This record gives sequence, structure tokens and C-alpha cells, in this order.
Amino acid sequence: MSEIDLNGQNLRGFDATTDYWQTTVTADELTQSPLPPYTSSYPAKLPDGRYLVLPLRGMPTADGSVPERCVASLIANQASIDVVEQLALHMAHAARAHAFDVVVGLPTLGLAFAPLVAKHLGHSRYVPLGYSRKYWYREELSEPVSSITTPGKGKLLYIDPNQLSLIAGKRVLVVDDAVSSGTTMVSGLRLLERCGAQVAAIAVAMRQGTQWQQKLRRADGSVIPVVGAYDCPRMERRADGWWPEA
Repeated sequence: MSEIDLNGQNLRGFDATTDYWQTTVTADELTQSPLPPYTSSYPAKLPDGRYLVLPLRGMPTADGSVPERCVASLIANQASIDVVEQLALHMAHAARAHAFDVVVGLPTLGLAFAPLVAKHLGHSRYVPLGYSRKYWYREELSEPVSSITTPGKGKLLYIDPNQLSLIAGKRVLVVDDAVSSGTTMVSGLRLLERCGAQVAAIAVAMRQGTQWQQKLRRADGSVIPVVGAYDCPRMERRADGWWPEA
């Protein structure tokens, strides 16, 4: 078995993620300092005072050298059901401050949270967007999308035409797993605007860094509120470990 098979990833200095995202811990149970420098993980503090320890993932470099930048990672469909439910509850609680009619979930990992957020908010259904095109989908109801964690050629974001009546003219809450650069979310907002929806707010599990803050605006320029279960910075390598970017 190769080294990559054994440790689950191929970037030097980063942990395999097998045992991450399975539980939250109290401050007394936390086995690392909540303050930098960080070594291989970041303790994200939740609204209830507990922590979710996240693995650090190096950002790929063009020449394959050791990364000088990294981000804290959450892969919701590898997390325990209990952790996903806890995060969805925090997201729903924060979203209550905003008035909306419909919950819309973004693929792929946002769909792990959207039905739970909708349920916690008293909704019996939600509207999922997707990357898989069915034969009855229409090109004009699609939008190109890419993200910092998905290298290479982007893909298309679709809405099923049969779902249009559920969001046209409605105020919507957009749910995703994370917002970082804001690129993926902007694609979702463009598609929803084209469908006649009004974005009331965005709810994510993780607000990462600050790059997204200037991008997430409505067509009229107004800022879209973004609520999250926790915040985490982007990181840069220093002599003693990983620190939040200046």
C-alpha cells in the first residue's frame, strides 16, 4: 500500500481527515490552544461555546512545492450526523433574524444542511439547485460555477424548471456549507435572480476569511446578510506554524 493510501492525502505536513468532523468538544476537552500558531488543525468556536476541530488543508501550488497558504476544511458529507445537525441548528437560529419564504440549497455540500435548516425553521420542503443536468432542464436556467477547492474546469449550476414556481417572486434563504472566495455563491445568486427570486439572506456553516464580503450583493448593490455557525480565517505559514493571514 502506498504512502498516500495510508495517510489519506498527499500534501506533506497535513493530517489525514478520517477522524475529523465527528464530534464537538467543550473548552475543557479541547486538546490544543484556541490561539495561533496552529499546527495541523483549527478549533472553530461555535455559538454555544463548544468547538469543532477542523483539519488544515494546504492550498495547491503551481510547482507542487510545500503550500504557504492553507484553509480550515469542513466536508459535510464525511461529518457525523450529529455534527451536521448541530451546525444546521446554529445556522437556522441565526437565520431567524431575516424574513424569507423559501429555503434554497446549493450543491454539493450545501444540500447536507439545507433540509435540516428548513426543518428547524418550520418549513416542510426546500428547493435544491444541482450540477447534474436532467434531459428536461434548460440552458437558460444554468450558471457556470467554480470554487477554490475544485481545481480545473468549472461546471454548470442548474435549477429544475419544475421548481421555478416555488421561488419566482419569493424571498429566499440560500444555504451552503461554506463561503470563502464568494465565487460559488455569486453564481448561485445570479441564477436565482434570473429565476425571479429575491435573496433575503445566506446561511452557511463556515464563513471563511473575508474575500467574500464585497462580492455578495444584490443587483441593486445592497449587501446580502450572511449568517454562519462559525468563522475561520485563511492561514499563512510562518516560522512557528500557521497564522491567520494579515
